Amino acid sequence: MGHKVHPIGFRIGIIRGWQAKWYADKHFAENLKEDLKIRQAIQSMYPEAGVSLVEIERQSNEVTIVIHTSRPGVVIGRSGQRVDEMRRHLENLSDKKFRLTIQEIQQPELDAYLLAKSIAEQIGRRIAYRRVMKQALFRTIQAGAKGVRISCAGRLGGSEIARRQTMHQGRVPLHTLRADIDYGFTEARTALGRIGVKAWIYRGDIHPEPKVVEKAEVTEPTAKTEAMPAEPAAEVSTEPAPPAEAEEKPSKPPRKRPKITAKTEEKDVTAETGEIPQNS
Repeated sequence: MGHKVHPIGFRIGIIRGWQAKWYADKHFAENLKEDLKIRQAIQSMYPEAGVSLVEIERQSNEVTIVIHTSRPGVVIGRSGQRVDEMRRHLENLSDKKFRLTIQEIQQPELDAYLLAKSIAEQIGRRIAYRRVMKQALFRTIQAGAKGVRISCAGRLGGSEIARRQTMHQGRVPLHTLRADIDYGFTEARTALGRIGVKAWIYRGDIHPEPKVVEKAEVTEPTAKTEAMPAEPAAEVSTEPAPPAEAEEKPSKPPRKRPKITAKTEEKDVTAETGEIPQNS
């Protein structure tokens, strides 16, 4: 048997948030039942307003409700008259204060619940289901969706045996967590029984923002220094540099020449002068 996972619950905490934003330790069951009553009251009071999503946020003694609708004028009414009626009706269900916020859906063709609801309404008016499904596929793709899948199950066409009819166009990657896939389910009430309508719309991928790691700046103590006058820039000469002279080799020490001493021989004076030396 197939194990199917809800496409919205599968992506909570990754690309989608919670529809009820509150926390309770002791009164969890009471708050949950109260949330179900609030959603049923809003859907029953505005069946023709195209309400696709109801977000509930709880504080100490105040409940904030955000209603996503494709026809905000129907929900608000003339000068906010219907909003006041809804607030009084919700305060009768609970003893808390309510704050209502109306948010318009910019592209109803790309909302899966509104798509399934429009198909169910047309099937309830006895329009051929194949024609309705093909027109819904065409309108959704024209609105900018990357893929659509529609499934209808029940006594289609008034047949005695129930069957399922599925049509799709484009791609619907159900196992890709970053894929923005909207899912909607509703039922068409016919004379022969109920017909379930499911719709999946693939609107593109949602990429996570890159995490930027901030580095801690280290401040170092800076020493105080007096500003010194700037030195004039050195003049750059454009004359060509003289060729480098070859290094002189160290000269050898001069050799010591031997000193020449003249020797004079004593001559016999007697021979030259003819004198006879006297004996002392």
